[in-house]
Amino acid sequence: MPDKDLILDPSTLDLSHVLADLEEIRQYIPQRFEMEQLSAIVHDDPEAGIVAGYKDLSDSEFWIRGHMPGMPLLPGVLICEAAAQLCTYQVQKHGAMNVDMMGFGGLDKVRFRGIVRPGDRLLLVCKRIALRPRAMIRCAFQAFVGSTLVGEGELVGVAIPVEMVQNREAGQG
Repeated sequence: MPDKDLILDPSTLDLSHVLADLEEIRQYIPQRFEMEQLSAIVHDDPEAGIVAGYKDLSDSEFWIRGHMPGMPLLPGVLICEAAAQLCTYQVQKHGAMNVDMMGFGGLDKVRFRGIVRPGDRLLLVCKRIALRPRAMIRCAFQAFVGSTLVGEGELVGVAIPVEMVQNREAGQG
């Protein structure tokens, strides 16, 4: 892929060297059940703001039956969600934002360049490109199956005011 600037060349990553498994990821990511979009973290460089992880897609993913019947393809929005979870993992693990919870603030320059199917390993690589502690973070992301770039873009993470959400759920907001 010489014509594309890569955050990290996927061929340089040792995917068998897991830095964080699902249990470790759960310490930093609140999503559970069907919305857990990461299986492992395989690279974490908080100084450079680069992190890599993957999701192993099984034949029992929740979206298979409906997207698309007879030809299951991972929805692009879930690639974006997986990238957001990867960025959140690094930010929360290393306290870069100094907030209790992060959420999606937006997406830019997103392009899908290939397909992802059940049985594939979706490799994600993210790089911090801007940070305002306690407010927002912007990251570039690239998604691969093998060495094939299947998606890329930029995402914005924002602080979620946990107290406000909890008060509203309790009928106090």
